[in-house]
Amino acid sequence: MRVKLSLLLLLLALACTVSPMFAQPATAVDTTPGKGTPAANYHWVALTAGFAMAIASGLCGLAQAKAVAASAEGMARNPGAAPAIRFALLLGLVLIESLALYTLVIIFAKVQ
Repeated sequence: MRVKLSLLLLLLALACTVSPMFAQPATAVDTTPGKGTPAANYHWVALTAGFAMAIASGLCGLAQAKAVAASAEGMARNPGAAPAIRFALLLGLVLIESLALYTLVIIFAKVQ
């Protein structure tokens, strides 16, 4: 059974890596640099940008909630280490929030 599963996963990986060979060539689309996305597919860019921002914001919210809960628990267990925990918390919150801000900047750069 294990051999069959390994063979199936190998064939699946092979199919995923070989599939770009069967893509149609982009003859009708202007692929010169700086032209951006073709007008026919531009609506997908805006849609995926919205999903990207929603996912980034949701994950930032979850990560910030977990960080605040862990730091509150750490300060409650060891009040003497509160300044160090507070500094690590603020640094972590800044780095977590930067994920959403980077996503927002990329969306503004891509969706013009």
